[in-house]
Amino acid sequence: MNAVVFPGQGAQFVGMGKDLYENNPLAKELFDKADEILGYKITDIMFAGTDEELKQTKVTQPAVFLHSVIKALCTPELKPDMVGGHSLGEFSALVAAGALSFEDGLKLVYARAMAMQKACEKKPSTMAAIIALPDEKVEEVCKEVSTADSIVVPANYNCPGQLVISGDIEAVNAACEKLKVLGAKRALVLKVGGAFHSPLMQPAKDELEHAIMATEFHAPKCPVYQNVDGQAHTDPEDIKANLIAQLTSPVRWTVEVGAMVAAGATDFTECGPGKALQGMIAKICKGNEAISIHGIG
Repeated sequence: MNAVVFPGQGAQFVGMGKDLYENNPLAKELFDKADEILGYKITDIMFAGTDEELKQTKVTQPAVFLHSVIKALCTPELKPDMVGGHSLGEFSALVAAGALSFEDGLKLVYARAMAMQKACEKKPSTMAAIIALPDEKVEEVCKEVSTADSIVVPANYNCPGQLVISGDIEAVNAACEKLKVLGAKRALVLKVGGAFHSPLMQPAKDELEHAIMATEFHAPKCPVYQNVDGQAHTDPEDIKANLIAQLTSPVRWTVEVGAMVAAGATDFTECGPGKALQGMIAKICKGNEAISIHGIG
């Protein structure tokens, strides 16, 4: 069975989507429509902006979404039996599966990006990637160093031996120091604007909830695997609730890919910029020779 997966923030690069725009009439039409919906020419930044411009959350999220979704919509031979996405990529997956229209998906992604940017500006916070320690050890240290005023939590369970933590700057730094002592190969603070997938995103979650509740969702044409529990969902109300919960909950990517494999997925296609998910899936499915993994971007 074919599983199509969509990347999140971090996969962006200057020049993304330009080939599609120049060589595919449908892609051009969708990119032009996106400029209109957003009220600014995001295509200028995507195709020829600076890394700095592209790195802003309010630009990055719609840019990665547009590249991924437009590539999927312009690839008719892409026939998923199931879809999933990492963090922001879940919105791309919902459009690809027909649960959200292109326009509504873009509006929600932009609302999400703006709400997250606002939450980030409220309180300095960050994320860090922890390499080569068991998840349980990382969870334990997060609990130990968190206080009433300064918290750190597991945010992205990317693959065995790779967990991203998220929270207040002091707590993240304290956790990194402790985890290095415990044998982490790396504890690397990431260049992100804030503590995504942590309780610090509550103001953004409240804001996004209104936008999601006001948007029309449809039953998807194939199961959508969601980050909050890693399981398949087809009921529009469940999908909405999970999407709202996602901003303050960890991304359970390891569980999600495992559930897709258990449901019969043997062929994984990463649709969008970068190759991050292909690397994670290879580690999650290590030793399973029935699995093939590739990307289209």
